[in-house]
Amino acid sequence: MIKKAVIPAAGWGTRFLPITKAVPKEMLPIIDKPALSYIIEEAVSSGIEEILIIISSNKGAIQSYFENNLELEQFLKEKNKLDDVRLIKNTNFGAKIFYTTQEEQLGLGHAVLQAERFINGEPFAVLLGDDVYVSDTQPALQQLIKAYNDKKSSILGTMEVTLADTQLYGICMPKKGSQKPVVELEGVIEKPKSNPPSHSAISGRYILSPTIFSLLKDQTKGAGDEIQLTDAILRLMDFEKVYALDMIGKRYDIGSKIGYIEAIIDFGLKRPDLNADLVKILKSKI
Repeated sequence: MIKKAVIPAAGWGTRFLPITKAVPKEMLPIIDKPALSYIIEEAVSSGIEEILIIISSNKGAIQSYFENNLELEQFLKEKNKLDDVRLIKNTNFGAKIFYTTQEEQLGLGHAVLQAERFINGEPFAVLLGDDVYVSDTQPALQQLIKAYNDKKSSILGTMEVTLADTQLYGICMPKKGSQKPVVELEGVIEKPKSNPPSHSAISGRYILSPTIFSLLKDQTKGAGDEIQLTDAILRLMDFEKVYALDMIGKRYDIGSKIGYIEAIIDFGLKRPDLNADLVKILKSKI
């Protein structure tokens, strides 16, 4: 069973400067909860019990959010705001949350490598800190875990994109004869300019074998002069089977300004306390 997850959250978030000078992009609020909170909630709902968040030295706000704030709790109790007390005490959704610092920003592969001791030889999940998934069926990560329990091999979480958008993502190359929903892979093509091998784009969720760590240790730098996780996964295919699953759900790219705004609108429309007023505002603007 997959019980451990890693969330890389050490990046600078330069697309959201200047706010990310002081606030980690993973902590940007979707209404009244940070994006990272929704990702941790997804992990816990999928059966994850222990989570390692990879942070950098300037991301103390992440730790502050998930730790107890006794002074605030006491203030709320004195004001008899007991619902608010329960709200702030449940930010970790029952998971054990740990942290480790990525001293240098050397890429996603390097960030995942920092989790080797925490993972301790087990298969594990990776959830990117700026991809929020919403599903009406089952959490995106739970869908991957279910596929892993069947295949007992690494699984890449993917989403089906349009032909025009295939050039924006790493696109999976399925083995001939492999049938959906869980497809065995023979490769990944990074941002193909034409003739993509599929429309399945890697999108922020992974179940990985611990073998990945030995490959990341000697992985040469790739795009952006960084250690790329995808490059190590391609090498993993030489030793073990790797699969992909198109996850069912809506993905919000919180690392993009438009994706972030869309998330705020959609989450707001789903809330009974905000829906009517938000609809009124949107109608007046449009």
